[in-house]
Amino acid sequence: VTKLVSSLERELGVKLLDRSTQGLALTARGSQYLESCSPVLAQLADADRALAAPGARRVRTLVVGAPPLLSRALLVPALTDWHERYAHVHIELRTMDFLTVKDTAVRGVDVVVALGWPGSVDLVQRPLAQSRLIVCASPAYWRQHGVPARPAELANHACPLVRSPEGTLLDLWRYARNGVVEEVAVRGWLTCASRDDVLQAVLLGQGVGRFADLSVWPFVRDGLLQPALVDWESSDSPPFNALIRPESKRDTVVQDFVRFLSGLLSPVEAQCKEAFGARPSAVRPRWYSSRPGRASKTHR
Repeated sequence: VTKLVSSLERELGVKLLDRSTQGLALTARGSQYLESCSPVLAQLADADRALAAPGARRVRTLVVGAPPLLSRALLVPALTDWHERYAHVHIELRTMDFLTVKDTAVRGVDVVVALGWPGSVDLVQRPLAQSRLIVCASPAYWRQHGVPARPAELANHACPLVRSPEGTLLDLWRYARNGVVEEVAVRGWLTCASRDDVLQAVLLGQGVGRFADLSVWPFVRDGLLQPALVDWESSDSPPFNALIRPESKRDTVVQDFVRFLSGLLSPVEAQCKEAFGARPSAVRPRWYSSRPGRASKTHR
């Protein structure tokens, strides 16, 4: 493949790929060339399908990247329904647990379910749902330590924290109610690289966690997690988006899977809206751009 790409670059007289120790990335001219070729590739795919035997379906693999909490709580349980409709499609599910999406992480992935704010990746973005961050603990933890009446009281609780792959400790929790804003730098004795590990600690009664409501809705619904401060709106609530490669815009399997994701999240979002309130705007937090070691460094 490398030799073929190099040969194509020589024939076109332009550089299509930037090559570095970090991997390969499309140049601006390469992106333009790919976008121009996408309709032709789609036509070739249509021609292949037209020539296939009647009723025959080509076996293929669909690579999906998704946050682990969403996969565990919602996506994996629903994949059986998808498989019944697309028995010829093999799903390869990859864990992608971060708030930003980078080019190197999405190579070879057909659909990315991104919880957060997509970076400068050359992918087509399809909005799926808007989350609302909620504070939760196990019922046993609240009984033992008491339920906070306002966000400032979270400073007196153990809060298992997550550190993003960019190195930011997400320890600044912001809230607003009736024009009053409270920011609290929470603390805890446990820091994790995965929100799934934070969830396990909270379910075991080891502290208070903050989660996107759609990701933990089944645990709240079943009484395993008990929300608090639901009358306060939590800032920095990330959106859910589906990200696909430009050449997949006419891929019927990819597009149907995006519609499947939207149909999966839409009723859960409606249930969460009824339980926790209106959806906040998906404003990027202050720490997103500065990337400090601790989000609380941006505390005013």
